Amino acid sequence: MRMRKQARALMAAVAWMLCSLTTAVSAQPEGGASAQAQGGAVARYEVQPSDVLQISVWRDPELTQQVVVRPDGAFSFPLVGEVNAVGKTVEELRRELVAQLGRIIQDVVVTVSVVEIKGNKVYVIGQVNQPGEFIVNPRVDVMQALSLAGGTTAFAATGDIFVLRRDNGQQRRLPFNLDAVMRGRDLEQNVLLRSGDVVVVP
Repeated sequence: MRMRKQARALMAAVAWMLCSLTTAVSAQPEGGASAQAQGGAVARYEVQPSDVLQISVWRDPELTQQVVVRPDGAFSFPLVGEVNAVGKTVEELRRELVAQLGRIIQDVVVTVSVVEIKGNKVYVIGQVNQPGEFIVNPRVDVMQALSLAGGTTAFAATGDIFVLRRDNGQQRRLPFNLDAVMRGRDLEQNVLLRSGDVVVVP
């Protein structure tokens, strides 16, 4: 009996190691083609509303399923209930599910991956060649967002660009002087964009 328990524990540990190696994040850009995540960006990606997650529980097909993160940032999962996902990495979510399910299932092995990134959106509007909505992974800064939008037009007021960001229900305006940044000055203005940010090029 004791040997069987040790064998089950060893098999669970091996399965966890194998599953951990396969955890991945894939992005779904606007065109519909998948984009492969680069290096450490997989581990750093923070889940957003509308993202689709694949949750697998070893040897329990009834608990292996895809879930969609709701607009309130949570999803429901059997035996656990409500799970708040927004702002957490897949590894943080995996640990949380292991802790919750571990109260019921002995030696539980859980893997979590993001199969569709739909929530990490930024917007670029105004005097750019390709304005619109962009689904991005990993996060991009202002310069990178302008590049995604095809760069500025000849009529752009490149010294007066700004980012609109909503924090706790209030909108903030973050200035961005493209001319200065391209000369190596005021580099702190080239901030990493958050989901929902709007880059305005007047």
